[in-house]
Amino acid sequence: MGALEEKAVDLVSGEFTTPARSKSSGLSWAMRGIYIIVLREFRRFWRDRARRIGGFAQPIMYLALLGVGMESAFKVFGGGDVPYIKFMYPGILGLTVLFTSVFSAISIIWDREFGFLKEVLVSPVPRSSVALGKIVGGSITALIQGAIFLVLAFTPWVYGFSLDTLWKSLAVMPLIILMSLSLTSLGVAVAARMTSMEGFPIVMNFLLMPMFFLSGAFFPLQGLPRWMEVLTKIDPLTYGVDALRGIMLRGMNLAAGMPGNLAQFAAWFKDPEILRIGLGKGYPDPSALSTMAQQASLPAQAYPLWLDVLVMAGFGAFLFALALWQFNRAE
Repeated sequence: MGALEEKAVDLVSGEFTTPARSKSSGLSWAMRGIYIIVLREFRRFWRDRARRIGGFAQPIMYLALLGVGMESAFKVFGGGDVPYIKFMYPGILGLTVLFTSVFSAISIIWDREFGFLKEVLVSPVPRSSVALGKIVGGSITALIQGAIFLVLAFTPWVYGFSLDTLWKSLAVMPLIILMSLSLTSLGVAVAARMTSMEGFPIVMNFLLMPMFFLSGAFFPLQGLPRWMEVLTKIDPLTYGVDALRGIMLRGMNLAAGMPGNLAQFAAWFKDPEILRIGLGKGYPDPSALSTMAQQASLPAQAYPLWLDVLVMAGFGAFLFALALWQFNRAE
């Protein structure tokens, strides 16, 4: 209707009156707008075969190349007998959710360039409903991608087909939903004020790559320099990956085999001749090796699960409010 308002004739006085819009009518428009935007985002994703295949093939490539290639280094630096691919899998799951969620918001810029967004914004649908529809729609696509990627957890190369793997996969689904909502809100907040499709990937990669590499997806968050340790603690994705890893690796000792190897190494040095040769070559004292054997550990989870969820929820609430505010300010 735009600036024109509906007029009605009062049958008693014969004068024109402006009927007040009911709250139920406004709510109906809002819910209808959310439903249409969500359905459109889902259909756009499902009909784009290249997007579906690419979103699934990229994390598999990371697992195949980095997972196998870095497994030997992982064992050397304290990974024990657990394959690196098992440690890396929750981080790649977080990577899948991260990029699918954020880059789904590029549809806002596409719709703006082709005029669809303008038509939606002049309709009776509230702007906040459009933003909410974009967030929910992008989150659903990220959830689908994450659920498809979870199928790999049942393969013999990762955790294997078992009831334990099934329960762990179901347990991480709420975390994936929370992460996808938070990260899609980040993408919407950025895309709402951008007019160039070329600029969006540049800006998002500038934000996403540090977030991803500092999240501990590829390496344990132990023994880091002080400045990097601070950055990992202020990275919200750190807590999402930590929660995913804590659930997927629950009951698994990442340092299995390492303490025993160090203890055996220390036992060999009890021989006086071996001790003399070893000390001459600069090897540590056997007592130091025994202490290392007792302290050798690589926890699967750096923070309590409740803290991970609380930080992600707070981060998501902030970004959700920011996305709605930015979308309402967009022209």
